Order: sequence, then structure tokens, then C-alpha cells
Amino acid sequence: MGQRATPVRADFELLVAEQHVQLRAFVRSLAVDPDWVDDIAQEAFLTAYREWKSFDSARDFGKWLRGIAANIVRNELRKDARRQRILHTDLAELLLARHSVPNERPEPLAVEAVRECLAKLAPRHREVVEARYRDGQPAPAVAERFGMTADAVRQLLVRIRDQLRQCVELRAAEVPHG
Repeated sequence: MGQRATPVRADFELLVAEQHVQLRAFVRSLAVDPDWVDDIAQEAFLTAYREWKSFDSARDFGKWLRGIAANIVRNELRKDARRQRILHTDLAELLLARHSVPNERPEPLAVEAVRECLAKLAPRHREVVEARYRDGQPAPAVAERFGMTADAVRQLLVRIRDQLRQCVELRAAEVPHG
């Protein structure tokens, strides 16, 4: 049994090395507090390692791993005691719907609301959001690109997320219920 575990572990370590950056970017894209991105990514890798025997090698490991990470974020949303890991719960839920895993049905109205609200942002603000969350650039890299300090980027992103949350809430209020 010990001999058989070594090649599997080596395969897993190779996949972790290949997926680490992408997984962290994905977790960041779900509005997770930057201080907790590494912890959630690590938790996803640990879960994947524990469930390694159930992984179908014909499947895309990256998608499987992102599905695990999305479920961890969903669980965080459900835990009152640990909510501080998620910066903006409503925005995180909408972004999770946008990044839904196969076999789950995204909420089309929520996804559309996020898209429309992103489109309403000032072009520079949209570029900052895309650089930070879509491209996964850290705040210092975004700051350098836009001629700002890293703290100014973080503060701007707080204001933009608040603006997006308000926009999405207004859109939700406009939708007739039942």
C-alpha cells in the first residue's frame, strides 16, 4: 500500500503545481477576503487529496478542483461564525452562480444582473475589476498598471464592490416576484 501511494502522490503534487495559480484566482473571483484566499485554496487541495480515489482521470482536474473550492465558499456563506472570510455575501453568491459547476443551475437573473452592473461601471473601474478578479493580478500589480498605490486599489475595489452590490440589489428589487 505504501509503494502504491507514492506515484499517486507524485501525480497529485504535479496537478497541484499546475493548478495552484488558477485555483487562487478562481477563489479570489468569488469575492473572498484576500486574507483567506490561500486558506480556502489549501482547503480545496486537501479535500481533493482526501477524495483523490474518487477522481475520474478522464475529467478535467481543474474543473473538479474549482467545484470543490466553490462548495467550500458556499459552506462559508452558510456559517455565521465564519462570515468574515467573505467580504460581500450577496456579491459572492451572485459570483458563485456565475461560476456554477455542471449539474447545477445558475440563477439567470442574478448572472444577468451582475453582468449588467459590471457593464455600468466607469471604464477604468471595470478595467481595475477585471485586472484584479478576472486576471487574478495582486493589488500591487494592479496599482502599478493604473498608477496607484496598492492601498488605493484596495479602497477603490471596496467602493466598486459596494456599488455593484447596490446595483444588483436594485435590479433584484425591480424583478416582479411570483
